[in-house]
Amino acid sequence: MVAESKRVAVAALKMAMTESREEESHLKEVFSRNGIKTAAVDYGGEYVTAIKKIVERAVVAAKREGVIKETHGDEGAVAGAAREALGQVMPKAIGLNVGGKIGISRRDEHLSVAVFFGVGLLHLDEVAIGLGHRAAPKE
Repeated sequence: MVAESKRVAVAALKMAMTESREEESHLKEVFSRNGIKTAAVDYGGEYVTAIKKIVERAVVAAKREGVIKETHGDEGAVAGAAREALGQVMPKAIGLNVGGKIGISRRDEHLSVAVFFGVGLLHLDEVAIGLGHRAAPKE
């Protein structure tokens, strides 16, 4: 159902755009009441060398917050969605430093990962958003 995919994607985007731990915790509670599990984690570094670390952080955060189980299928869904999101921002970020947040959300088999970050080049900062979706094994 497209509406469910959209709700989960919006949750991931909102989690990635939070500005504080308090805001993150509040949104997590709101989404939880609507049956959506969420997690968020900060990251930063040179884009190309940070890709592996960003994907790893997304998987670890999703497991730590109970968004996914420690299974090959769940971990692969998060990693795949994270790589999809990162690929969407690659044209702006390649060769530059990035810093921001990863948002992860899931309801039933719908799983989304959003990345929201600043791309830095001297003082000429840019922002970029990427979003990936995967069908994860049902819980």
